[in-house]
Amino acid sequence: MGVERIQTLAFSNQLKELPPQFIRPVNERPENTKAVEGVTVPVISLSQPHHHLLVREVAEAASQWGFFLLTNHGISPWLFKLLQEVGEQFFALPQKEKEAYANDPSNGNFEGYGTKMTKNLEEKVEWVDYFFHIMAPSSKVNYDKWPKNPPSYRFVIKYNKEMLRLTNEVLELLSEGLELEKKTLKSSLGDEKIELEMKINMYPPCPQPELALGVEPHTDMSALTLLVSNEVSGLQIWKDNKWVAVDYLQNAIFVHIGDQLEILSNGKYKSVLHRSLVNKECKRMSWAVFVVPPHEVVIGPLPPLFNDHDPPKFSIKTYAEYRHCKFNKLPQ
Repeated sequence: MGVERIQTLAFSNQLKELPPQFIRPVNERPENTKAVEGVTVPVISLSQPHHHLLVREVAEAASQWGFFLLTNHGISPWLFKLLQEVGEQFFALPQKEKEAYANDPSNGNFEGYGTKMTKNLEEKVEWVDYFFHIMAPSSKVNYDKWPKNPPSYRFVIKYNKEMLRLTNEVLELLSEGLELEKKTLKSSLGDEKIELEMKINMYPPCPQPELALGVEPHTDMSALTLLVSNEVSGLQIWKDNKWVAVDYLQNAIFVHIGDQLEILSNGKYKSVLHRSLVNKECKRMSWAVFVVPPHEVVIGPLPPLFNDHDPPKFSIKTYAEYRHCKFNKLPQ
């Protein structure tokens, strides 16, 4: 396909300065948009013994921040370690071997190894390569798209089971936070047909990180995003018209509220605007699991959450229609 991979570019010995296609406009550069200091994001423990307090903590974080770190979630540290090892091993493979899994988003083939391309000369390129594949439900999984090397990559299935469990728990808490029956959000998103998508982001060392972005500011089109990273920080979220840095917390899950939950909640929960910075010395990696409805599911504000005094804030459409508009930057 002739796609220039960021990893290849970063590790070429002659790269001392950023090529112009990566240099952000002045008002977007990290050096000019530094994160506010002294502000920390919500950290919520699932082992909170008082259920009503846990519901309140989750609902407040989702409505005020659209984001929280989740601890004591029951996922074994060895599973995080395995997940990260196999992801790192894939990106350490020879380039030719990785290219065997190259995707082609322009033709609708999103699964596989990729680098985000731009549609015109004005758009800037993000400093990231990725690997993307569907994890659930099993009827949608195409194992031919999964890396065969390292062979242990298939153990990601164990992580998938934990992500399904955690998705159920978080959606129940979020439903209760809206004073709805606890299965409401899950059933509104497709119930057992809910899809989990894995995206491994690889941000190589960058010669001028103050001028570039790993991922530009965006909200996720998912309902939820459940993310872990290596120990190199870089995630920032937008709160009160400022960027707030999210510090690394070992074995914590970073929970992002996405667009579909903002719509279902009629804006009571906020889809968090966030971006990723890069590092001069170290590679940063993250493993994001996007919780999304099937394409045919119709998403709109839930009737108990609007009335004559608080009307619906969002239009009703299928997830496929929403996705098309988001990808093509069309009005929703």
